[in-house]
Amino acid sequence: MKKTNAMEQNRLVETLYQSFCKETFDENGVLKTFEPIYPDNFNFAYDVVDQIAAYQPDRRAMVWTNEHGEERIFTFGEMKYYSDLTAGMLRDYGVKKGDMVMLVLSRHYQFWFCILALHKLGAVAINSTNMLTDKDYLYRFSSADVRYIIATAEGETAAHVETACQTYRGIREKFLVAGSKLASGKRSGWIDFNAELERHQPLDHRIPTKAEEPLLLYFTSGTTGNPKMAYHNHTYPIGHIITAKYWHGITGSDLHLTVADTGWAKASWGKIYGQWFVGACLFVYDFTKFVPTDLMRMIAKYRVTSFCAPPTVYRFLIKEGMEQYDLSSIRHATTAGEALNPEVFHRFYEYTGVKIMEAFGQSETTALTVNLLGTEPKPGSMGKCSPLYEIDLVDADGNSVPDGTVGEIVVRTHHNKMQVGLFCGYYRDKDLTYKVWHDNMYHTGDTAWRDEDGYYWYVGRVDDVIKASGYRIGPFEIESVLMEHPAVRECAVTGASDPLRGTVVKATVVLTSGYSPSQELIKELQEHVKKQTAPYKYPRIIEFVDELPKTFSGKIKRAEIRRWDEARQAQLATVTRRV
Repeated sequence: MKKTNAMEQNRLVETLYQSFCKETFDENGVLKTFEPIYPDNFNFAYDVVDQIAAYQPDRRAMVWTNEHGEERIFTFGEMKYYSDLTAGMLRDYGVKKGDMVMLVLSRHYQFWFCILALHKLGAVAINSTNMLTDKDYLYRFSSADVRYIIATAEGETAAHVETACQTYRGIREKFLVAGSKLASGKRSGWIDFNAELERHQPLDHRIPTKAEEPLLLYFTSGTTGNPKMAYHNHTYPIGHIITAKYWHGITGSDLHLTVADTGWAKASWGKIYGQWFVGACLFVYDFTKFVPTDLMRMIAKYRVTSFCAPPTVYRFLIKEGMEQYDLSSIRHATTAGEALNPEVFHRFYEYTGVKIMEAFGQSETTALTVNLLGTEPKPGSMGKCSPLYEIDLVDADGNSVPDGTVGEIVVRTHHNKMQVGLFCGYYRDKDLTYKVWHDNMYHTGDTAWRDEDGYYWYVGRVDDVIKASGYRIGPFEIESVLMEHPAVRECAVTGASDPLRGTVVKATVVLTSGYSPSQELIKELQEHVKKQTAPYKYPRIIEFVDELPKTFSGKIKRAEIRRWDEARQAQLATVTRRV
């Protein structure tokens, strides 16, 4: 490698991403076009992380801390060393190219050793949450033909895996990771990951992989039915250059925090690929239970500069009194995972002077619509089309709809060709893949409308749109209005059967402390909605509950609420007939 001085090395690291894309910008400096470029053997671990380690081995890659006060700082040189060491160990235990390996590692720093090692070996990483039970593991093991699992020693994960393995016999080796000094990796039938690691030799050569071979497999957290297996190839990380550079607004000098467990696709968005493409440093807070005040204390202590979290986290920060913490280091804030309520946008801006930039995407994609760096966000809008995709809104027949009209969000592809950032299909399910990806369009199943400036506004899942009294009503708009009322902590809006009107709007509400269910409060909430939006949208039914049904990733399961209502209606009808 040619000798360079420190300044030149820094420049090479921070512009490494430019060798994997061609970009153009508009007159305001906003990203206009993005064309991925990559060799046939592109591999993120070798071609990005190891390359940075070659230029600047002492450059910070990660600052890790946990709720017990432990702290580790890793350089890119160390990430290369430990990923090579992990790859050598896994290779010695039989892991090879194409093997399915499940990672259940919460926010432990060993996750990054493992995922880079799997990339280097050409094995497929299945990132999963530690909230799974034995039935969840059994379904995933069987569906994906999982051969190895590397899991956290904390909680009940190991016990659930063992129960699943009484039925599923395909697991060859189980590795247990102690994520803190208080945990132990010793357990019968498991390999102690931390103790075993140093007993092996690092991988010392590049294992051939192809850019279009499988890299990751995600079990999507759908709100109905069993999770689907969306898989991505080795080009997927390139799509996240836009995520980090032009949505998170990250440069090589930033310390970025994305609040996500490594089991979710959101970790790919904010905890590895795009951030390391630009040579930035990750901040990882490894906690068991989310405590808003602790998170704000960490941001203030470590001076986090770029922050990304779902709207729910922002709501908790606001309600816990974020004005009491020094969050002045945050210069850029982003959100995704669910639609952003304008009230949250305004309150966060009031406290920090930072405007939250929203984006929309799925486990199957990178950001489809995004408020790019240099643009002015519209509170509540998920931004404009990403330069990486051709996005459209279509009706039930696949025809484009005009601005102002609700339609399904689709990605137009050419001859159904795979493209960077877009999943390759649902593993082992061609029929399901074709159901959502046909006629040169990938159907997201989400609906939105587009304004005259090209901004997209989320409405809801196709199945969640309410058809009442001749109107099509999106649940999110009503939920946003309800969330502005101080009595409402969480809510879900659905359609409910009505003998007179056919279908009416229903709101299922979780109250904040200090409020109790009453007819007076129902009327107050109904009047609040009537004043804030079209009167026909107000919820004619309001039900108070202690909690809402949710997926593992925290998405509200509106379909389950509808099933509850249908079951009660059927039971009532049965009682009425008997009488």
